Amino acid sequence: MEQKFIATSAFWELFPEAEIAVLFADNVSNQSYGKIPKDLLKQANDHAVKWVEEDPISANPVIKDWRQAYQKFKTKKGARCAVENLLKRAKQQKGVGAINPIVDIYNSVSLEWAFPVAGEDRDFLQGNLELTLAKGGEKFVPISEDSTEEALAGEVVYKDAKSVISRCWAWRDSARIQVTEETKNLIFYMENINPKRKADHNQAVQLLQKRLKDYLGIEASAVLITKERPEISF
Repeated sequence: MEQKFIATSAFWELFPEAEIAVLFADNVSNQSYGKIPKDLLKQANDHAVKWVEEDPISANPVIKDWRQAYQKFKTKKGARCAVENLLKRAKQQKGVGAINPIVDIYNSVSLEWAFPVAGEDRDFLQGNLELTLAKGGEKFVPISEDSTEEALAGEVVYKDAKSVISRCWAWRDSARIQVTEETKNLIFYMENINPKRKADHNQAVQLLQKRLKDYLGIEASAVLITKERPEISF
């Protein structure tokens, strides 16, 4: 059954210059670290510090971009873009640790290029995947938690036909479709909200594709979602 990735008009009204790289990979194996360097995450954490050299952390341009974006919609108190959380840990020398091969690869790219990257198990998606504004009350169960939350009206979310997949745009992902060692079919998305970073964004996407192929033999196709091209079928 055909599914779609759709960024709705309500999203583009808030962020007309955003771009979202969407990547797909099929029939993967996530049970071996293959050729992944043992120090991949350490090097990525060390590299990440260059993005957050200023104090406080909110003074750094990549953090400021996302802080300003989060002021445009309803958010849960204290919610920050996932990339801020990663960079903050690197700055505090509490670097991001290993989770599983695919997650480690996309976290390494996120750290090195300062873009949020999410990976999801496509087999657990129900219907279309939408980037949109919540009506309010949509259910969400965060990774590593048992409690059920509800999205706020006007909150930017990723959702499918069943529930919210990511709250506060790029803050936290759902446990229901998280990437595990058993994952076979994947969808990734990497967001950019600063038009001046288009070249960086493109290089980050290419690095993610390269590392997936070089380290795990995974071929990942990529499509760029923009206001002019707001949806794709998969």
